Amino acid sequence: MIQRVTVPGLFPPPRYAHASVVEAGTALAFLAGSVPLDADGNLVGAGDPVRQAEQVIANLREQLRAVGSDLEHVLVTEVYVVSSETSVLSAVWEVVVDSGLSAGPHASTLLGVACLGYPGQLVEITATAVVLAAKGGAAT
Repeated sequence: MIQRVTVPGLFPPPRYAHASVVEAGTALAFLAGSVPLDADGNLVGAGDPVRQAEQVIANLREQLRAVGSDLEHVLVTEVYVVSSETSVLSAVWEVVVDSGLSAGPHASTLLGVACLGYPGQLVEITATAVVLAAKGGAAT
């Protein structure tokens, strides 16, 4: 069971929770950053943070599916955007909201950063999620 908490004494967050709580013994998945690359390793949406965010969400869905979870069971995300413009960060956040990730709502931090790991990469999302059922994801 996921308990999502919005603290009454704090400013109400826009479509995310202040905290998520799960009971001990619940399986959690800690996902590496989802990036805007297609299955062949090609950058999707060069120069377009909104298109990159859409690809990142699609890739995040695949990561979650591989470990037996889904977007609605994400507890926390960190959303990284290469920009210092709040309008760009807001546009990427709208993709997150429209994806269903904020339906929980989950706890999230939205960050403007100087650069990310791949040439041309503008968006990355890391996540922690509750695992619903073992799916036999690839182990290394």
